[in-house]
Amino acid sequence: MVMAWNPQQYLKFADERLRPGFDLLAQINDLPEGLLFDLGCGPGTHVRAIAARWPDRAVTGVDNSAAMLAEAAKDDAKDRVPIRWVNADIATWQPAAPAALIYSNATLQWLTRHERLFPRLIGMLTDGGVLAVQMPRNFDNPSQSLLRETAASGPWAATLAPLFDPDCPTPSMLRPDPVAPPDFYYDLLAPRAKGGIDLWETEYVHQLKGDNAVLEWMRGTTLRPVLDALSEQMRAAFLAAYAERLAAVFRRREDGKTLLKFRRLFLVARA
Repeated sequence: MVMAWNPQQYLKFADERLRPGFDLLAQINDLPEGLLFDLGCGPGTHVRAIAARWPDRAVTGVDNSAAMLAEAAKDDAKDRVPIRWVNADIATWQPAAPAALIYSNATLQWLTRHERLFPRLIGMLTDGGVLAVQMPRNFDNPSQSLLRETAASGPWAATLAPLFDPDCPTPSMLRPDPVAPPDFYYDLLAPRAKGGIDLWETEYVHQLKGDNAVLEWMRGTTLRPVLDALSEQMRAAFLAAYAERLAAVFRRREDGKTLLKFRRLFLVARA
């Protein structure tokens, strides 16, 4: 089952969500000849940045959400270089030819078995090609721990328990620690990254505007499968209980903003 995505909800905090992807893109240097891909391209912002930087290349955005791809394609008429949009599951996707760039921003945390996934992705690159990935590693944050507490402590607990099961194959972002520490990815990719691998983490301090800002942030991503699993009546009760817990931890400042610390893992590996 493909999880439902709402592009408008996701882009409610567009600047905060998109900035890490641009920070990742800034660390990619020259590329060999070949195709360029954005896996989990969402609304297409980073795909267009890739196309603008390498305007002589074929660029493809891949996502399994028809709603996100429809949002991405809205500006096709304005593009100087055509972008191909593909609806596909990254877990089974294969490029038509070896890639010069496989880029993925805030997507691969949803997939399981990284010990298989990452070697498979770097194996799709041409010589000198780049695998560039950013993933949240924020699962010990109160926004996440309070979500797990809320899910386990109400009349919805039995309905939601399978989503948080460590052995649940999808959606994996609700499993405990779906993204491993940096040394895991180094050990996995260094033998395959003959051109070198760069790893770093950044903790952003997002300044979120609006009422129930952290709740609205979570509704754009992590809360999606939870809300999809609940009835309308139970969904409203769950959101109220979760919002109460969040409000006790995330204080809205006098200027109307709420601060959310968010750690992210970056890697750039060259085949």
